[in-house]
Parts: sequence; structure tokens; C-alpha cells
Amino acid sequence: MATYDGLFDTLGLRDWCDTDASDGPMSMADLMARTQGGDEAGTTALRDLPFPSLDALHDACNAIPQTRDLTSGLETGFLGIRDALRVVVDPLTQPLSWALENTLWVMTETPWWIMIPLLLLATWAVGRSWKIVGFVAAILAGLAFVDHYEVAMQTLAIIFVCAFICVLFGVPIGIAMSRSDRLQNVVTPILDLLQTLPPFVYLIPLIFLFSVTEPKLYGIAVILYAIVPVVRLTNLGIRLVDADVIEAADAFGMTKSQKLFGVQIPLALPNIMAGVNQTIMMSLAMVVIASMVSAPGLGILVLRGIRNLELGVGLVAGLGIVVLAIALDRVTKASLARIDASQANR
Repeated sequence: MATYDGLFDTLGLRDWCDTDASDGPMSMADLMARTQGGDEAGTTALRDLPFPSLDALHDACNAIPQTRDLTSGLETGFLGIRDALRVVVDPLTQPLSWALENTLWVMTETPWWIMIPLLLLATWAVGRSWKIVGFVAAILAGLAFVDHYEVAMQTLAIIFVCAFICVLFGVPIGIAMSRSDRLQNVVTPILDLLQTLPPFVYLIPLIFLFSVTEPKLYGIAVILYAIVPVVRLTNLGIRLVDADVIEAADAFGMTKSQKLFGVQIPLALPNIMAGVNQTIMMSLAMVVIASMVSAPGLGILVLRGIRNLELGVGLVAGLGIVVLAIALDRVTKASLARIDASQANR
């Protein structure tokens, strides 16, 4: 006898509960309860009372679905709309696949004696610090020395593309949120969801939507995971602009667009750059996890070390990811320091 049989009997729902009852064999628990007989079979010690979950209630009432019915229903519902989603999502995300494929090809097929100087030139243009340039050069040389140059370039290619798209879409979303409290109230729960959802969960629906061989599969996962900081900090930075400065801009007769591009964005740039820094770091973290769905780069070697119990392979690749993260962090922080210094000199 199930624990909650008495509840449904008291409510007069026994006929409804038994509508889906099967004529199959009696379970061992029911058989033992029936053979015990008397009050002992119909009562359950309070300390053994199970929580009224779906499975516990299903034991007493066949009309109530089990937990596995709920999960299988979700899966069936998603598979039912998958084809319709593909028709809409595939054309929208195909440029992401092209961008990832082309960037990966450029960064891996370009000779090292061209690509490394180009990366160092970009580092100088962003940070204007010979110390940072030398630091990045040492890291790239070290990765190439241990034959990790190609996988490092693959990781950087994915980060460059995904971080660029995060900034391209994240900054306008943050600006729109800063100008509308209603939009902020709508978008904030979505950002909370994206920020707290475990990284592996991002991959589950995408695996059903796209082929594992398509770069958009891991590209979308990286973008969804990494876009949150740049959106939040753009919104915060613009909202923190001093009200007196805005009043002065109004006094000069500036339009909304003039205030935005001439006053608010320049003053919010340190916060925006901090968001870009965090977006790049989160992109790198997700690229490693996305190696489980064919994302190339250093994450593949980490996954290989775990699967094959190759300690050295996993540790060297992991250290490569660490030094890449440090290099990207130093470069973006050098850019942020330049912005802060230029604003302080105004």
C-alpha cells in the first residue's frame, strides 16, 4: 500500500486515480504490505514519510505522472519544434560558422613568422607598452616551443570571433538597457539565467539543433556564456555617468545621440572595457568546455588528457590556457589603463 493512498481516498479521487491503473503484476512492496495486513500495513512511521514528489504520489495515484514522464515530455516537445527552429536559426547563425571557419583557417595557415609579428603589433596598438609586447612574445614563443602553436592559434581564433560578436551585440544591448528601465527589467532576468546556468547545460539543446561538425554549435555556446559581463557593465557604466554632466550637456543643447556618443560612452568606457575583459576571460573558459563538442584548440588536449589519463598532456595544455588567459588579461588591462590615463589628463 502506497504512503499517500489514504490522502486520495479521503479526497474521493480513488476512481480517478485508478483510471490508468494497469492489470500488471503487483509490485513487491505492495505484496509485502498486503501480506502484513492490519494497521501495520496502512501506516507509515513519520520519520519514513517521503516528500510528496511526483514519484511518491504516482505510487498512490496512477493518474499523476512520474518525474521521468516530465523529462521525457520536455524532450519530446523540444524535438517536436526542432525542425521549425532550424529553419529560423540556421540562416541567422550561418555567418558565425563562416567567420569561425575563415578565422581558424587564416590563423592556422598563416606562417608563424607572419602571424606572431601581427599579434605583437596588435598588442602594441592596444596597450602601447613594450613590456606587455615582450610578455606576449615570450608566451607565444613558449607555446610554439612545446609544439602547441597551432592549437593556441585555434583557441585565439575562436576567442577573437566570439568576443568580437559579444561586444558587437552586447554594447548596444547595454546602451538600450541604460536608456529604458522597462527594458532593463526584462533583460536582467535573462542575463541572470545566462550567468547562473552551468556551462555544460548550454551545450544540451545546441547538440540537438546543430551537427557536431558545425562551428556554430560551440560558437553560440561561447557567445551566450560570455556576453553577460559586457552587457551588464555597459549598462552600469552609462547609468553611473554624473547627472551634473548630463545636465551640462542638456544646457549646451545636445541631442540624445550627441550626449550618448560625446559624453556618456566616453565616460563609461572604463566600465565597458572592464566588461570586454571579463567577456574575453569567460570566452576562454567556455572554449575549453566546448571542446567536448568538437571545438578545436587547447581544450582538445585537456580533454584528451582526461580521457586517456595522460597527465603530462593535460597539464601542459592547461598551463597553455593559463598563460593565454594571463596574456589576454594583461593586454586588455593595459588598454583600460590607457583609457583611464587619457581621461585623467583631460
